[in-house]
Amino acid sequence: MTYISTEPRISGRWEEVCYPIESVWLNDLLPNHDIIATDRQQLIVGQMPGGRKTLFGIQSADYTIVPNAAIREVIDELVDEYQLVVKHTNTGEFNICIVLPATVQIGGESIHRSLTLTNSYNGKTPFSIQGQSLTALLDPATRLGSSLYRNLCQNGLMGWADPFTDLAEYESWLGQWAGGGKKKQPPKITIGPKRKRQMSSEIRNIHHGALTIEIFQEHLRDLVAEHLAADYTLTTQVYEHFQQMVPARADEFLLKELPVPVQLAKQARERLRLEERLLGSEPSYWLLYNAVNYALFTARSSLTFNDRYRLDERVFHQLAAHSFD
Repeated sequence: MTYISTEPRISGRWEEVCYPIESVWLNDLLPNHDIIATDRQQLIVGQMPGGRKTLFGIQSADYTIVPNAAIREVIDELVDEYQLVVKHTNTGEFNICIVLPATVQIGGESIHRSLTLTNSYNGKTPFSIQGQSLTALLDPATRLGSSLYRNLCQNGLMGWADPFTDLAEYESWLGQWAGGGKKKQPPKITIGPKRKRQMSSEIRNIHHGALTIEIFQEHLRDLVAEHLAADYTLTTQVYEHFQQMVPARADEFLLKELPVPVQLAKQARERLRLEERLLGSEPSYWLLYNAVNYALFTARSSLTFNDRYRLDERVFHQLAAHSFD
């Protein structure tokens, strides 16, 4: 976690997050010094629109910088029509949601398919696609998960149940996961067509040279194309299962036991009540999950985006376990 409390800001413009970013090497700044801290070799410096230059972090020599501009180039090349929703912080973290025109009906709502990427310049949130790091995606057997976008609260919903083949397998895993002791991790996502090109180990070391950025973009093109061709996944079925009503007064109990900070749980409760009024609905697992997701990704907190996603995944599985009881 970072020690700075930040509140994510929402933008629909690439220009707000594609500002200049560069590495400044300590050896260049201090040419006549012996640098003992060899694990800290480069300063990551960016300049946000209308602001001063910002030092986001001091990283090792092999730290990977992925400029948001490089991501934008690939998205614009492959996706003809999309809505951009970016949540970003002044500490250099980005949650980039590419909202696609295609929709799926969930509980009477039209929910958009989306592509969700995370990135950071402070090193706190690794670059990821649909919640999976590039390191994980180096395995050609690993498949991308899904994500959906809900307009009502500008939520990006990750496909946390996608690694499972069907609801029966997922429900069985939930029984083990909720049974106490060490939490069992979901399996890798292996369902889907074989990837055309195997990930190269070169992607582990992306710097600002044109060639290495091109290598990164080649792999990103493959992954985006794979996502655009994918069908709906198991998580969509779990969302349908979430439509059942929460037992009377159980929503307060569930909010208290969810693995989120107390203040975020309070904000989730307020959001839940608001959506109940807006939709004229009783509390359901669907509304409860969305309320917590909304609080996680909009509230001021010292949590990084990576922290928020890890909590979101735990909340999803915990609510799913209750809904299958």
